[in-house]
Amino acid sequence: MSMIAARLTKIKGLVANHAILCRLTALPPGVNSQQVTRCLGTSIASPDIADKEHIKPISKVMVANRGEIAIRVFRACTELGIPTVAIYSEQDKQQMHRQKADESYRVGKGLPPVDAYLCIPEIVEVAKSVGVDAIHPGYGFLSERSDFAQACNDAGIQFIGPSPEVVRAMGDKVAAREIAVAAGVPVIPGTDGPITSLEEAEEFGLKYGFPLMLKAAYGGGGRGMRVVKKMEELKNSYERAVSEAEKAFGNGSMFIEKFLEDPRHIEVQILGDKYGNLVHLYERDCSIQRRHQKVVEIAPAGNLPITLRRMLADDALRIGRHVGYQNAGTVEFLLDNQGRHYFIEVNSRLQVEHTITEEITNVDLVQSQIRLAEGYSLPDLGINQEKIQINGSAIQCRVTTEDPAFDFRPDTGRIEVFRSGEGMGIRLDSASAFAGAIISPHYDSLLVKVIAHAPDMPAAAKKMDRALREFRIRGVKTNLGFLLNVINNETFLRGKVTTQFIDNNPQLFKLDPSRNRAGKLLYYLADVLVNGPSTPLPTSLRPPHIDVPAPQHPTNKHPPRGWRNILIENGPEAFAKAVREHKGLLLTDTTMRDAHQSLLATRVRTHDLVKVAPFVSHKFSNLFSVENWGGATFDVAMRFLHECPWERLRELRKQIPNIPFQMLLRGANAVGYTSYPDNVVKKFCDAAYRNGMDVFRVFDSMNYMPNMILGIEASGESGGVVEAAISYTGDVSDETRVTKYDLKYYLDFADELVRAGTHILCIKDMAGLLKPQASKVLISELRERYPDMPIHVHTHDTSGAGVASMLAAAEAGADIVDVAVDSMSGMTSQPSMGAVVSSLQRTQLDTGISMSVIGEYDEYWERTRELYAPFECTVTMKSGNSDVYEHEIPGGQYTNLHFQAHSMGLGSQFKEVKKKYIEANKLFGDLIKVTPSSKVVGDMAQFMVQNKLSADDVKEKIDELSLPSSVIEMMSGAIGYPPGGFPEPIRTQIVKDRKVFEGRPGADLPSVDLLKLKEELIEEHGPYVTDEDVLSAAMYPSVTDDFLRFRDKFGPVNKLDTPNFLIGPRIAEEFTVELEKGKTLHFKPLAVSDLKEDTGEREVFVELNGQVRSVMVKDKEAMKEMHFHPKAKPGVKGSIGSPMPGDVLSVKVEVGDEVEKGQTLLVLTAMKMEMAVTSPISGVVKEIAAKTGEHVEGEDLLVEIVEMK
Repeated sequence: MSMIAARLTKIKGLVANHAILCRLTALPPGVNSQQVTRCLGTSIASPDIADKEHIKPISKVMVANRGEIAIRVFRACTELGIPTVAIYSEQDKQQMHRQKADESYRVGKGLPPVDAYLCIPEIVEVAKSVGVDAIHPGYGFLSERSDFAQACNDAGIQFIGPSPEVVRAMGDKVAAREIAVAAGVPVIPGTDGPITSLEEAEEFGLKYGFPLMLKAAYGGGGRGMRVVKKMEELKNSYERAVSEAEKAFGNGSMFIEKFLEDPRHIEVQILGDKYGNLVHLYERDCSIQRRHQKVVEIAPAGNLPITLRRMLADDALRIGRHVGYQNAGTVEFLLDNQGRHYFIEVNSRLQVEHTITEEITNVDLVQSQIRLAEGYSLPDLGINQEKIQINGSAIQCRVTTEDPAFDFRPDTGRIEVFRSGEGMGIRLDSASAFAGAIISPHYDSLLVKVIAHAPDMPAAAKKMDRALREFRIRGVKTNLGFLLNVINNETFLRGKVTTQFIDNNPQLFKLDPSRNRAGKLLYYLADVLVNGPSTPLPTSLRPPHIDVPAPQHPTNKHPPRGWRNILIENGPEAFAKAVREHKGLLLTDTTMRDAHQSLLATRVRTHDLVKVAPFVSHKFSNLFSVENWGGATFDVAMRFLHECPWERLRELRKQIPNIPFQMLLRGANAVGYTSYPDNVVKKFCDAAYRNGMDVFRVFDSMNYMPNMILGIEASGESGGVVEAAISYTGDVSDETRVTKYDLKYYLDFADELVRAGTHILCIKDMAGLLKPQASKVLISELRERYPDMPIHVHTHDTSGAGVASMLAAAEAGADIVDVAVDSMSGMTSQPSMGAVVSSLQRTQLDTGISMSVIGEYDEYWERTRELYAPFECTVTMKSGNSDVYEHEIPGGQYTNLHFQAHSMGLGSQFKEVKKKYIEANKLFGDLIKVTPSSKVVGDMAQFMVQNKLSADDVKEKIDELSLPSSVIEMMSGAIGYPPGGFPEPIRTQIVKDRKVFEGRPGADLPSVDLLKLKEELIEEHGPYVTDEDVLSAAMYPSVTDDFLRFRDKFGPVNKLDTPNFLIGPRIAEEFTVELEKGKTLHFKPLAVSDLKEDTGEREVFVELNGQVRSVMVKDKEAMKEMHFHPKAKPGVKGSIGSPMPGDVLSVKVEVGDEVEKGQTLLVLTAMKMEMAVTSPISGVVKEIAAKTGEHVEGEDLLVEIVEMK
């Protein structure tokens, strides 16, 4: 024993402390630790069990952090019976982590949000003052600051983590690299020490080449990290990385290393105690990253050979032992495609992804950290290498408030809805994941960590997929869709991911945006409650809150066969022949289009049309057609009703499969008011046919044959039935009337239409001028000339003679006439369906339609018409008027002009408007008046009334008058030419030196690049843009843009019933909205708050599906009196708004600078991330609306650029 004692005494003299003595593992044969203890006369802790003298229980723990990691530590402490203390910044006073602690204290008063959590003296002082004896740093912030660990120790507070010396060595990436080399672990070429200048970075790049990696020397988590692929990128990348590192870690020093192409990122979790025990808890694959921040992590790593797994673990332990590592840490490696591994760094702290290691090893890392800090050994905790086994597979997904569709742009705001995915095998670690939480721009965007654990990787992925799909997060953008794409990616499921996984799989960004239909409708209803109707209501009348039930129809039977079945089975030619052979008069029902266009300003919504559609399908199967589309309904649907006209067509077609649909096509103008390129008109007709249209009534406002030809060709080529229309004016029965529109004119024009290939001839009497006698004359002549051609007659009942005219037309040989159901007929609408049907009962022209069925249909529309009271023409117009034979104003226009005059207090002057309409028409040479020519005449008439001009005054003063632009365009030939052309010299006097169209106006227009237009629309409005939306935009660009923005903001408002759409719901009254079959929403408005003076908002509380929700709505009236930062103009590329809330870090341009597309204009910072805002166009800087240091909200105007042509 004397020899042993002498040896041990010598060792004691060499070793400074018991902890190092405890690392002795090789004692002389026959000597045990008790003998050593007796010989040395002191207690030596066993390498297995800690001596109680070395255990110092912790009485109170502070977490020097925020968010989910603070809550994670608090929970561990609570389970251990240890009281907890939170700190929080001014901006975090509403955050959940301070509520989860036993005590909480604000720090960093007056400091920027991040700096509050970096203020070491104050944090330590608060800890001392409240009796804290241990501080857990979490991750990020101060977790890898050795000066913080030292400050804790100096204050007598236990730092729950490695010693300050180890933190310092591991936090300095250069020192850590040297340690790895000394420990015999392979490393990547890099700088020998931290660098602090761009010149040093350039020298490294010149020596080792590119690509290279810039890394913050004193921090991790992807902050202050950049990949630089060429020298030209180095300066900007270096500046951004240094700036980020300074903000995140308080030190902008950089470490540079050669960038390894397409490696795997594998990290090994280690855990050590004060007595030399060190274990690994296997590895995690953290290769799925963006901006060098991990997105999805997996434990254990897939497709890792056992030998490589062992080598990684051994090297991690080798580095840990080399520095005497204590507590939890992570050793990170890169694996190249040859299976070689390289040390990159040690994170001397808990990692965000520690959760998945806990799941597969059943080791609570946070509790272990605390116990190890108290002085327990790993064996005390039951942890040794042999017992640590891999149990299944775990995946962690980081759900963040970032938008992957816009380069993971952080989003901020208020979470309106939060519903999580849970269940067996799912763990959630979160902080502010609840409805009402405010997502701040000042901190990390992590919202919740979702961890799935299962026996193997595929099973864990399925659990994760299910959980992510259960999430519902509204109010802020998230990366949920992106995560789902990752989880279901084949490369991911095979465990073949690398750090370039996201870059190499662009399909991950093909996201199905959350429709959030319920949330958007809620916001719409709230907006109407605060700001009033979204569509202007021209009268003071309001719709009653009533539900109009649809008339009953068989629900268990298919609709009877109708004329559409014949059309589908036999084609247009045979269909036309069958119509001509039919005995009895056929009817077209205009209730769903022209009737409400004439009586209710075209405002009837799809909701009320679709409701009655099944009844029409079952009870009116013998109708020739239902007119339900085209004309003004197309743009009004988008402009005022905020619904898609194409969706209306498709929905009605689903409900009425058996009756042909008919639309109004304005020849070369399609459904617009001007000429379009030929490819637009043809593509439009093709799309209309594919979406359910059958009969195309083609007309031109001047019967201009070149315009008609294009419409006829486009309709015929689509596969539809061509019904070429003769627009009628004048009076063919009056042989004394001197006019160019005589019988011969109409017969000659009919000849041209027949030669052009029409299937049906139509007389389109848009003003109701076709008197009964004129019907007989015109139809008889047409029937005699074309015995095999079906003839269709359309009129308006403005004079009250409509029914008589249609009966006369039928007796003269017309096959089809237009009518409207009784409660939607008369005045400027079509003749009464009931009157025509009953007049022909029991005659050879009997329609075969039941009067009782008409009665049911009529009752529905009579009550539905009440819902459109704000647009009711009878507010000002009590009847039709036979003076239409004098002024010849078309039905719909008559209604509009009449209403406009009365709404402006000029009701007594409407007679004067009609008089001037006659004069204007004569000035222009007597036009056929139908949209758009009728609008031009109306514009001129109002101009003459307002300026008190007669026709002679106009002729006399023509050179000095500022005429309406529509007049100048028409006289230039922009919409075609009337028979005989425009009169001279007034045409030349009006046009002056402007361009004059020779021939068809649209003939020379270049084709629209529809594919390019779709790309532009998708860029502006997202991936839900359809080919039909593109055609809408080709004709109505601004209207379509506004509609798509409205739909994205407020959702499917067409699903709301009409009173709630127009004027909003009533407080405390519950109602339902059926989104689709089996998906019904229950709304109950509860209250609207008083105005919040600082923001100009009101909070609206609504119960949605039994849960109370609230949304903030800007009060537009109050906002007029308040001053806010201007917003970028939607759809204007040169108006550049802030992509996210944040602070302006620097402005890179000045007013007057010429900038190139892609040039950096400003740099923003938010959520500890910097973003360069680049110019979308080349141009000149007109205005800079933000300055350095200013806080901006999303879409706030930053810079305005005038595009260079």
